[in-house]
Amino acid sequence: MLIKQIPIRNELRNYMYLLACESTRQAIAIDPLDHALCLQVAKEIGLQITVVANTHHHHDHIGGNGPVVAATGAQLVAHADAMQSIPEVDRGLNSGDTLQCGELSLKVMSTPGHTMSHICLYFEGNDSEAPALFCGDTLFNAGVGRCDFGGDPKVLYETFAEQIFILPDNVRVFPGHDYIENNLRFTLDREPGNQAAQSLTAEFAAGLDAESYVTTIGLEHEINVFFRLSEPEVRAGVAQSQGVDAAELDDQATFIGLRGLRDNW
Repeated sequence: MLIKQIPIRNELRNYMYLLACESTRQAIAIDPLDHALCLQVAKEIGLQITVVANTHHHHDHIGGNGPVVAATGAQLVAHADAMQSIPEVDRGLNSGDTLQCGELSLKVMSTPGHTMSHICLYFEGNDSEAPALFCGDTLFNAGVGRCDFGGDPKVLYETFAEQIFILPDNVRVFPGHDYIENNLRFTLDREPGNQAAQSLTAEFAAGLDAESYVTTIGLEHEINVFFRLSEPEVRAGVAQSQGVDAAELDDQATFIGLRGLRDNW
């Protein structure tokens, strides 16, 4: 699989993606907000966009659909429950569906929480390539999606507990926005002793390119405070913010508490 991560460098620091079957050069464009840039990159590297996939209905993910579809004739796909919110969807996707492009096959995951009709696309990997998760605004590098624009933090926790936390450590993470440096700051605000987050923050400060940095699920377990719900320092901080004893909190309550703290941080 060819993966082209395209930073838009707008105020929201969106990423869009081209995923291509290397033998047919057919490609899926994920959330192609900057349609001109998406089409330009596809042309430069010799890809034919045959599918446009939206992870969810927010404008910064669907805003380029029309021009890309008009220019390529691509099929537009999104969560089946988002078809009321996204104009002219050709195919609604449900959990467990397969999205095919040439010889490239992706598993559809229904991952509500940021919105109630959000999908992630999962490449299961093979003998020569590690698996990869294209996760929109569900999972960010070192963070998770906010829930105050049509989502629900309890539902987001369930998505993580049932689908994201249990993914293999070698799964590469490709989110919808470049928020890693700020998210690391939040992790360290909640868990100042987190050495993995400290080390990566220092690497970025020393010149490592954050914009093109790709984490894995294994690394997220080390640097993403939302993956570290049972750590005493993390749970105690959430409990203190709520004026309760840490023993009263379980993983779900800690996750929801962290999401609330992050909203106002």
